[in-house]
Amino acid sequence: MDTFVIKAAGSCTSGKRKRENLETKTEEGLMDTQLTCDDASRGLLSNEKATWPPYTWTKIKSQGLDCDYTSLFCKAEADDIFLELENKLTYFSDELSKVKVFGKWHNIARKQVSYGDPGLTYTYSGVTLTPKPWIPVLECIRDRVKEATGYNFNFVLINRYKDGNDHIGEHRDDEKELVPRSPIASVSLGACRDFFFRHGASRGKIPSSRIEPVKLQLAHGSLLMMNYPTNVHWYHSLPARKKILAPRINLTFRKIILVK
Repeated sequence: MDTFVIKAAGSCTSGKRKRENLETKTEEGLMDTQLTCDDASRGLLSNEKATWPPYTWTKIKSQGLDCDYTSLFCKAEADDIFLELENKLTYFSDELSKVKVFGKWHNIARKQVSYGDPGLTYTYSGVTLTPKPWIPVLECIRDRVKEATGYNFNFVLINRYKDGNDHIGEHRDDEKELVPRSPIASVSLGACRDFFFRHGASRGKIPSSRIEPVKLQLAHGSLLMMNYPTNVHWYHSLPARKKILAPRINLTFRKIILVK
């Protein structure tokens, strides 16, 4: 059986999480938390001698939005993991790479696959996914997420964006299979991409409210925790960015209800 070991520099089993609170403002236009790729590369993400943990967390809040952001892997680890994923992941075929929107089927603008515990299923946009068995590199990422957050996840949905033309539209991760009030842990590897949150009341041609969207940049090796009730009120998206030429892999770890 293949094994994959994340070569953590320093201890991964001691220390306390350090949080930096950032209250986003709704009255000053587009809320940009300033979590840029350059900032991340100058911080823990580029410090290969850092001790893990502690993790430096940034709190992102707005009306009904509650997220935490940190650098989960140093650059050397993130580079190794990205290459391992490129070599070991097997993505779904075309039949499972479609979604139903307003009664019509559409091909998704990315590659997708899910892995997880036996017996789980996950249904969204008319497609039911049965996860593949865990592989060592995914178990290592899952265990690091648990170490950083205290949450144990049994399922991961993986999206690969070949370049900035690949994208995902506005949606909420609120499927019935998810354990109620459980967070979703989003790990980003590869190209840094813009990521948007938009409040449900601010969508449409005639929005009922004017709550400003929140823009983040998700860096290589980063972790975004989407806490309850974020996915009740807010939609998120990864828009196309034609100037991005490099690939990105995003892993969203979830807690799925096992139906016996």
